[in-house]
Amino acid sequence: MKKIFVLLLLCHGSSSVKHSLQYFFTASSGVQSLPDLLGVVQIDNVTMGSCDTSTKTLAPRQGWVNRYLDDDPDQRKYYTEECFEIEPEFFKATINHLKQEFHLSAGVHILQRLSGCEWDDETGNVTGFYQFAYNGEDFISLDLKTLTWMPLKPQADVLKPRWDDDKAVTNYIANFITQICPEWLKRSLQYGKSSLTRINRPSVSLLQKDPSSPVSCHATGFYPDRALMFWRKDGEDLHEDVEYGEILPNHDGSFQTSVNLDLSSVKPEDWGRYECVFLLSGVKEEIITKLDKAVIRSNSEKPTDMTVPITATVVVVALVIAVTVFMVYKKKKAKRRPYYLDNSTELSMALN
Repeated sequence: MKKIFVLLLLCHGSSSVKHSLQYFFTASSGVQSLPDLLGVVQIDNVTMGSCDTSTKTLAPRQGWVNRYLDDDPDQRKYYTEECFEIEPEFFKATINHLKQEFHLSAGVHILQRLSGCEWDDETGNVTGFYQFAYNGEDFISLDLKTLTWMPLKPQADVLKPRWDDDKAVTNYIANFITQICPEWLKRSLQYGKSSLTRINRPSVSLLQKDPSSPVSCHATGFYPDRALMFWRKDGEDLHEDVEYGEILPNHDGSFQTSVNLDLSSVKPEDWGRYECVFLLSGVKEEIITKLDKAVIRSNSEKPTDMTVPITATVVVVALVIAVTVFMVYKKKKAKRRPYYLDNSTELSMALN
């Protein structure tokens, strides 16, 4: 399977690419350190901008975004109204309804929505998605094939007939996801072409906490995020004693990842047989780092160039996730009551 993925990765320059435009909204209640509503827009997993109710301003994260919005004032107006008028009212009303149904007047509550589209630049195929989560659990989503709402939790069953009956809202969502979203995605790709289609090679280092710890092969500063990293011995991929890390965003829009190798069963005289391999989409050659004691850097040195700060947005999202997991754990001990929205008025307001 890995060899197939490597082949696809190396041939990526002549194959199609799926681009995505994603909208994340997270509303919270009972968390003083978080804004009532946080919104994030991403293109191809790179944050383009954010907004929150505490600042009341749109915050572009890429240099070209302001120029893009200046040339399309209607779209800037849309994002401003969504972030600071429509969505805050909708999410606040929805959380209040859910709290009433659960008979909960206090505590932490998190309501999230993920929506957007994917576009294949070769086939032209478009897929969309629109779904909600409540307190860390999938709640309800829209099936774009049938234009009906699909409960993802038993508690959401009562919502299905109410939301299915509101055809105007459902049709608006479907039109936005399948028509407007792809067009905005294509235009954004044109404006941000130099940034979004760039190729940045990584800086690769070997790190080790202490002599008995695994050696971590760490790559940072690469773009795009379509990459593969693994350990190899005598030219063969290693699967045992290897731990793979996720591809994570850096503060500057690039990415980082790592793969660890357990040295407990590696003989000192065999170190030269091991190498860390990094593959990046659009780059044919492998980036190889030999396992060598002389180049391993100890984490105790705290090298400044390897310190990868993350954006305030990621910090907020991490905090939201932590709070959500904690709440889910607590709620598992209590019997939940079904909850519903009295009607779809709030959803209509959010989408008109």
